[in-house]
Amino acid sequence: MVAVTDQDYDNLPAARIRLMDPAVADWNTAAAEKWRWSPTTANGFSGLTSAWGLPSDVKLRLSSAGAYVAVVADSRGLAGLISYPAGQKLWGVNVGAVNNPHSVELLPNGNVAVAASTGGFVRIYTASQGSSSTRFVTYPLPDAHGVQWDPARQLLWVLGRNKLAGLTIGGTPANPVIGDGPVIELPTGGGHDLTSVLEDHDRLWVSTGSKVYQVSKSAAAVVATFDQAGIKSIGSMPNAQQVRTSPKTGCRTTWCTDTVSFAVPAATRTLSGAEIYKARVWSSHYE
Repeated sequence: MVAVTDQDYDNLPAARIRLMDPAVADWNTAAAEKWRWSPTTANGFSGLTSAWGLPSDVKLRLSSAGAYVAVVADSRGLAGLISYPAGQKLWGVNVGAVNNPHSVELLPNGNVAVAASTGGFVRIYTASQGSSSTRFVTYPLPDAHGVQWDPARQLLWVLGRNKLAGLTIGGTPANPVIGDGPVIELPTGGGHDLTSVLEDHDRLWVSTGSKVYQVSKSAAAVVATFDQAGIKSIGSMPNAQQVRTSPKTGCRTTWCTDTVSFAVPAATRTLSGAEIYKARVWSSHYE
């Protein structure tokens, strides 16, 4: 399955996470959409719905209790943790639209990492401490766009501009402490998306303004380069099929599309009228 962040800032009920089945060729049929979600008062997000409208990231994860959950982020400010598939609030805060949350990750201890591009930071929120916990610690990172947990090395990889850094997260769940780890300088700037290469546990996908890279975590180095510009999201299935989004002419914003592209093997899936920003492989695995 592939989850897409369908944005519609003039029609908030239409801004939602949509879980789509790539095996269905026509994404405009009822058979293609398996699940959808947006924050409402009914699912626990009273007081936070105004911080929604430009969903920017979503990831499926397993909680420490072994239950499926999803973490979500929205450029209008919302960062949230929800049960899956029930979609009920487990935790949520308004990071602030001025900060432009771009990516989100669940840490194994139940805390949530948020990368905010305009704010220029990565925050670790103490979501483990309650459904409305607002305490956080901050790592300054100009143009922060990506966060991805690395369970093998116990690092939080973060991406901003041409910097890819592996952060240590120490302290306690209630009082986390961020430490410095390996830093990789990418050959190009405009770092945008950061995900795991599910078919190779040692590698990360990284997109910048002009290239897509695979980075070896053990070598702390770029090991593959692809000439693909303007990629807003990049990932791959466990069978190595790539999943990508990039802006499409005619979509309302300069960053959206109605089409998700697949490679190796190649395919496209189009959702008419959608304003898709990212497409995420719906896997609970960190790597």
